[in-house]
Amino acid sequence: MIESGIKVSVFERNYKGTTIAVIQGDITQVAVDAIVNAANSHLIMGGGVAGAILKAGGRTIQEEANRKAPVPIGKAVATNAGKLKTRYVIHTPTMEQPAMPTGRRKVGLATKAALECANQLGATSIAFPGMGTGVGGLDVMDAAEVMVGEIKRHIELGTPLKKVILIGYNSELTTAFANQIKRAIP
Repeated sequence: MIESGIKVSVFERNYKGTTIAVIQGDITQVAVDAIVNAANSHLIMGGGVAGAILKAGGRTIQEEANRKAPVPIGKAVATNAGKLKTRYVIHTPTMEQPAMPTGRRKVGLATKAALECANQLGATSIAFPGMGTGVGGLDVMDAAEVMVGEIKRHIELGTPLKKVILIGYNSELTTAFANQIKRAIP
């Protein structure tokens, strides 16, 4: 289910029963079981994707996140989704402090943790932003490579996820996601 504010799927591939789709648009407008917030360990939802989620979903998301913080890199927690079109927001840190640089290893750990959290929730669909590509400063190609690699491994291990959506906020990130899926997934 794709809502207004989301462009049509740029690329889609089925891998072992899970559809991996790439679309360009606003992650707060997608209707899936869970969306991912590339957080900091304090779960402070200031700018970037976190700020957009907070603005669209409302303060109840931040209030619940405050009760679950701090969260180390490599772990993830779920909160309510407020007024969003999703059931959960999965908060997974890519950095310890707000507006800190991040790297490939941290993005990989965060992606893996979000996927594991989705499994625990029984989610069948999840949407990811470009983890670490905003204030974290990670190159979009590096982020795409790490994220797609973790998603592929997760699917290979077996998952209830039937749809994984990678959402690019711009054409550069959207293209990086699509190109990486074409390279990594037969």
